[in-house]
Amino acid sequence: MSLGFSINPVSSRLKPDLQAKIDQKTKPLGALGQLENLALKIGLIQNSLEPKLNKPTILIFAGDHGIVESGVSAYPQAVTAQMVANFLAGGAAISVFARQHSLELLIVDAGVNADFPHPNPLPEGEGAFSGHPKLINAKIAEGTKNFLYDSAMSANQCLKAIHSGAELVRQQHTNGCNCIGFGEMGIGNTSSAALLAHCLTGLSMEQCVGRGTGLDDSQLHHKHDVLQQALNFHKDITAPLDVLATFGGFEIAMMVGAYLKAAELGMLIMVDGFIASASLLVAYKLYPTVLDYCVFCHVSSEQGHKALLSYLKAQPLLNLELRLGEGSGIAVAYPLIQSAILFLNEMSTFADAGVDQQTSH
Repeated sequence: MSLGFSINPVSSRLKPDLQAKIDQKTKPLGALGQLENLALKIGLIQNSLEPKLNKPTILIFAGDHGIVESGVSAYPQAVTAQMVANFLAGGAAISVFARQHSLELLIVDAGVNADFPHPNPLPEGEGAFSGHPKLINAKIAEGTKNFLYDSAMSANQCLKAIHSGAELVRQQHTNGCNCIGFGEMGIGNTSSAALLAHCLTGLSMEQCVGRGTGLDDSQLHHKHDVLQQALNFHKDITAPLDVLATFGGFEIAMMVGAYLKAAELGMLIMVDGFIASASLLVAYKLYPTVLDYCVFCHVSSEQGHKALLSYLKAQPLLNLELRLGEGSGIAVAYPLIQSAILFLNEMSTFADAGVDQQTSH
């Protein structure tokens, strides 16, 4: 099914010139390893021999999940809203890393089961949540339904979320951003991601269902049983949008639209962990060329992410055993993306530096 996006494949027209530029730098051929591949990819995405990172931004989409009432998470649903408060107060991991690397960070209420301002106020001087400059109200509903008994969202809600995510990216692009990544917050969303991965790839449930927020063995077994019951209840759902509406979350659906619009606009897309990759999987099933614009920042330790990346033929930049979400893997990997751009644009060539170039072994 087409959603009205138009995503062109990345052109390889500049590939010979970009590769020549990389090879002429003062280093042995291939000596910068994956940074060379990264520089080449970014240059092709931007169709430029001098690519730039303009206003790099992370959007965190937050939403609650009805499946939490069936005991699939070690944390209560209220933690979603509490963590949104933490993001806005600047105290979360992604807040720290975004400040460290001068990344713009915006929080999107896609469907949190709470109204802001939250009962816990921000630190003095930060202002009320309702008027906080970093909070975007795009709430579809106060959480999804429990997909153990019903579809998580209606088809109309799913489409609204997708187009809302796309519009938010369009706004960032209009403001000059050409490099964007998406994080998420939603207690229970590893359950959604596991079912998206299973239904859309054929990976086994054992490969896809993991510990999420830190389940012990007994809790993990229960989570697996609940998700299997949900699969049994919703039989033979295979179309990407149907799978998304049945098992997804509002934050996941918004990320689908965000990925598609970013690719349509020719932006560099930075991909985070398991939930972000499961959302990208839906986008890929709808528009396969979306992957042309993606840099996979890391492989998480959440069960299923490595298998999902393998399915997508992705090569992540880092393996730090992260499993936090929030876009944290994007922020940690961002300096590598910067380094790839900087060496391509600023490193001397052999000719510039008067260094003899090796021509044979």
